[in-house]
Amino acid sequence: MGLPMAGHLLAAGHRLTVHTRTRARAEPLLARGAAWADSPAAAASAADVVFMCVPDTPDVEAVVLGGKGIMESARAGLRVVDHSTISPSATRRLAEALAQKGSCFLDAPVSGGDVGARNATLSIMVGGEESAFNEVKGLLQLVGKTVVYCGVSGSGQFTKLVNQILVSITNLGVCEALTFAGRNGLDLNKTLSVLSGGAANSWQLANLAPKMIGGDFSPGFMIDLMQKDLRLVMQAAQEAKLCLPAAGLVHHLFAAAQAAGRGKDGTQALFTVMQRLANPA
Repeated sequence: MGLPMAGHLLAAGHRLTVHTRTRARAEPLLARGAAWADSPAAAASAADVVFMCVPDTPDVEAVVLGGKGIMESARAGLRVVDHSTISPSATRRLAEALAQKGSCFLDAPVSGGDVGARNATLSIMVGGEESAFNEVKGLLQLVGKTVVYCGVSGSGQFTKLVNQILVSITNLGVCEALTFAGRNGLDLNKTLSVLSGGAANSWQLANLAPKMIGGDFSPGFMIDLMQKDLRLVMQAAQEAKLCLPAAGLVHHLFAAAQAAGRGKDGTQALFTVMQRLANPA
């Protein structure tokens, strides 16, 4: 997702320096005029704003605090924007560390998947200092359609976890409903057509149900990544002494999909788990 997001900044005329762990992935940007940096520290050294988009909490910590990380070149006025989905508590620790250098860390996870990244229609939820958010809002609007300041550091990450609770449970509802429809002899395409026009409609029904029906489990958002996000949900719930039974259930069902070798498939492959439960033989 970082590739098209960075591309939107470049297309808008901004000078762009990039670093990835695998340089070949940055070649499309380099071919369009972006400069290459050999490390996160080098990328941040002359930048006003740094954007990150990596998979998990340890990855962000390595980019910021690791050897040749952003901290080595952080300075007063630097704005670091993290588009990853990571632990809210870790986010706050990173913000505190960068604040010691006079830099500001904004947690800005996104929703909308690879399609939203390509089309610059992402929803971006931002936590951190509001003044810093206002400074970078114009840049965020180049990659997202909905850009909202959610509150203090960690608020963006908490908002993203709320999003993941909703989308994962709704996805399970779609899987279960289609399994029920099929067992009772309904034409799934006709069922989808009539339900899409009523109160049962949702993004998951409109976008994932046709793929489930067609047996298309190619990833828009991988099960492995959703499981990482749900792990963060359950960790945050434990810290808050909060019971989330539905989120816990879908987390376990996605684990069954991973055990069946579906971890790299899209989240709609949860349908295969429901099908197996309905037809255990």
